[in-house]
Amino acid sequence: MPFTVLGTQIDTVITTEDRDLFAKAMDEINEKCAKSKSASSLEEALDAVKEIGFPVIVRAAYALGGLGSGFADNEKELIDLCNKAFAASPQVLVEKSMKGWKEIEYEVVRDAFDNCITVCNMENFDPLGIHTGDSIVVAPSQTLSDEDYNMLRTTAVNVIRHLGVVGECNIQYALNPYSKEYCIIEVNARLSRSSALASKATGYPLAYTAAKLGLNIPLNEIKNSVTKVTCACFEPSLDYCVVKIPRWDLKKFTRPFKRL
Repeated sequence: MPFTVLGTQIDTVITTEDRDLFAKAMDEINEKCAKSKSASSLEEALDAVKEIGFPVIVRAAYALGGLGSGFADNEKELIDLCNKAFAASPQVLVEKSMKGWKEIEYEVVRDAFDNCITVCNMENFDPLGIHTGDSIVVAPSQTLSDEDYNMLRTTAVNVIRHLGVVGECNIQYALNPYSKEYCIIEVNARLSRSSALASKATGYPLAYTAAKLGLNIPLNEIKNSVTKVTCACFEPSLDYCVVKIPRWDLKKFTRPFKRL
């Protein structure tokens, strides 16, 4: 029995989750990704690093929360990482490391009629190398110039339109702190933990809006259920500052800590 997929199509989801396909998609619009190569085996990963050079970051495909990903400064670390990654994923991307660069994220919505806005941008307090879930995150970004902000915003809109996302997604960047050089890390064509932070910070109900967009309702016909005044095509004003600090449940450690 035929069926219709609402919102973002399956091909788009596959492209954003498959590291090799994603890199090729970004190359189609001349967008910048770090030098990388996909690998489906340890041998392919070792061949890839010969071309790219250390240090590298290994990213597992089809994985949530950075599972199976990490940095490698030498062959031994690369082998250890790949063994863990291939236990959870059929593919890894071996990518030039940009550890120490700024990590920036934009939350974006797009409807089926190609109307697209950025709802929120966030900046990790920690440089690239600390997973977002373990990092302090500030919204909106506090260290970007207006030129940097709009450069990345324009890129976000171009990328999401090219991928054909319908609904909500986020795009993550690495930005050189000493220049305007940037690389696209990844696009999540779905709601994420960052989406919850963005919704609370801006008063823009991302999950509600994404559900409406999946029904092919245009942005200008969706009322903001929080403000009850504006419609969903209005980008929230930058009149807020929100900080997310991770909280670890130390009660899960049963052994008592030794006093120093």
